Amino acid sequence: MEELYLKKSYISMNLQFFADSAADKTEEPTAKKLQDARKEGQVAKSQELISGAMLFALFICIKLFGGFLANNFMKVFYRNYGYISTFTVEKPELGILTSMFGRAMLDILLMTLPVFAFAVVIAFALNIFQVKWKVTSKPLQPKLNRLNPVSGFKKIISMEKLFELLKAVLKIVIIFGVAYSSLMNEIETLKILYDLELVPAVIYISNFVINLGIKISAVYLLIGLADFIYQKLKFKKDMRMSKQEVKDEYKQQEGDPQVKGKIKSKMRETSMRRMMQKMPDADVVITNPTHFACAIQYDKEKAAAPVLIAKGADHLAQKLKDIAKEHDVPIVENKPLARMLYYNVDIDAEIPQELYQMTAEVLAYVYQLKNK
Repeated sequence: MEELYLKKSYISMNLQFFADSAADKTEEPTAKKLQDARKEGQVAKSQELISGAMLFALFICIKLFGGFLANNFMKVFYRNYGYISTFTVEKPELGILTSMFGRAMLDILLMTLPVFAFAVVIAFALNIFQVKWKVTSKPLQPKLNRLNPVSGFKKIISMEKLFELLKAVLKIVIIFGVAYSSLMNEIETLKILYDLELVPAVIYISNFVINLGIKISAVYLLIGLADFIYQKLKFKKDMRMSKQEVKDEYKQQEGDPQVKGKIKSKMRETSMRRMMQKMPDADVVITNPTHFACAIQYDKEKAAAPVLIAKGADHLAQKLKDIAKEHDVPIVENKPLARMLYYNVDIDAEIPQELYQMTAEVLAYVYQLKNK
């Protein structure tokens, strides 16, 4: 029994080794997650689409400019072929041979360069189409986690690698089918090919190969389009986030709500402590009388108008009144003025002109009590 239990535990651990936490990722990726992935070079891109487009563009160029390429190639051939009789009479120097070979290679390069340049432009345009313009060197930077044999082993036997294998097999089958079908359609002509003269035979073979290349590259291009759609869907799925990841990202951007709450609480405590320290300097406390309390100070040498140095509602209002009583600060009941001061004037701000008259009446009453 003990041996059986150990075997079960071992099998369970191996299954956990291959477990995937993707089931927990149910939330759509945020803009920040996509932006960070883009900076790391993680984008939805199909290399099959680029290869298929380059191959298709190459064969189309050869189809359109095949005559031009063939004529120029023949000119290069005949020019170099004409030197053979000269070389049989006298021994050529190495420099002459090198110069002839270099010129021939340069001519061939200049002939084929526009064709290959067009294919490169197509590849560049498709890259821009797929991932837009974003230059980053981060994918080239060495990362130690790439040397982890555990993660590497998991990638080898993953669903992604299995799909890539099936895709490669499918490409081979489809391309072989297209090539076989084209060959069967031309089989009768190919049987009598040896009866044709050299130039017509070469032209026929060239056209057959180019047309076959166009068909195969067109099929390859369709496979690339399908792969691009798959890569977009797969990338969107891979970028999904768990609820916890969304919360963590929000905390990083906006700050931890608990920390922000503590900061606000500290700020309120500091503000309240500052208000309480200013209460002994107040000239009067205007009340509602039970809901609101607003403390006013008027020093014409420091401010042009009375200043609201403290205010509070309910429990805080009662506390302000208690401090006012302790320091013999007059308390005056004026419901309209108390409400307007509480809702319209900030602490340490001057009283607005609209409240001058009402405030002046209260201060005059207080000064009269103090015989000022």
